[in-house]
Amino acid sequence: MSEPVNAAVFGVGSMGRHHARVYSELPNVNLVGVHDADEETAKSVARDHGTRAVGMDAALLEADVASVAVPTEYHYAVTRDCIDHGVDALVEKPFVADPAEGKELLAEASAADVTLQVGHIERFNPAVRTLSEIVSGLDIIAVDARRLGPPPEGRSVDDSAVMDLMIHDIDVLLSLVDDDVESVAALGARDNRYASANIEFESGVVAGLTASRVTQEKVRTLSITAADCRVNVDYTDQTVEIHRHSTPEYIEENGDLRYRHESIVERPTVETGEPLKNELRSFVRAATTDGTPVVTGEDGLRVVELARRVDGLAASGERVAAETEVRPR
Repeated sequence: MSEPVNAAVFGVGSMGRHHARVYSELPNVNLVGVHDADEETAKSVARDHGTRAVGMDAALLEADVASVAVPTEYHYAVTRDCIDHGVDALVEKPFVADPAEGKELLAEASAADVTLQVGHIERFNPAVRTLSEIVSGLDIIAVDARRLGPPPEGRSVDDSAVMDLMIHDIDVLLSLVDDDVESVAALGARDNRYASANIEFESGVVAGLTASRVTQEKVRTLSITAADCRVNVDYTDQTVEIHRHSTPEYIEENGDLRYRHESIVERPTVETGEPLKNELRSFVRAATTDGTPVVTGEDGLRVVELARRVDGLAASGERVAAETEVRPR
């Protein structure tokens, strides 16, 4: 990039304020302004990062790229404004509230030659980047993901655990398993603040996902069972472990015959780095080079469609009764 890229942020709440921070830190990126429905919040964030609190129209006229971090219900309107002004947009997850709106945005962005990227930040977690390099050589059997924690402090979350938390793991899952979904089952508790889902792909790969905002322990893990190994990822620690078994053998020690079957653990090198900075740097590069974003609008739409399906099943409370009632003796 020879010319500085002008960036704006729409919505500077809990996530958008970090977008403003990162843009202000990226080389060759000029944060031209932030906008929020709460003017005082916008002014505070602007002061912190050496920019201005501006109206949306003014920002759209000046910006080359923008982050859309407003509440999900406003994603469609704000993203459409970006497209109409030729501004490349990174839209925070979930991409849209209604898949029909997402399809319309994709068509309009394509016609206007505007880059759309969806903010699924875990794709830019260094551990997931390392995992993606490993997965290409694996015969995957099953995937298990757990994203658990207590209720967030200091902010209210209207979205269910599926749309707020599990959606991250749905995106990672769909990026790892390049196949169509065959079936979905889900259960929810406490108004879907706790939810679990079982997903089967046409290839036979199965996945179990659990998300919770009522668990008094923070867990962010993903495991892959493959034909010749098990791969464990810790999103928080940004670590990857590959577990393999050696060939079992009998050994003689001091005249005694012993059986040994060791487990071999490989720990690939994982590059360090802030996922959000990786994400925005990648977005700016895609926008300025007309490249394909790591997480496209089509990716984001597919994730929304599956997440809404899981959320609906978990919230429905429908249960299939056992054919035979079993009574304790």
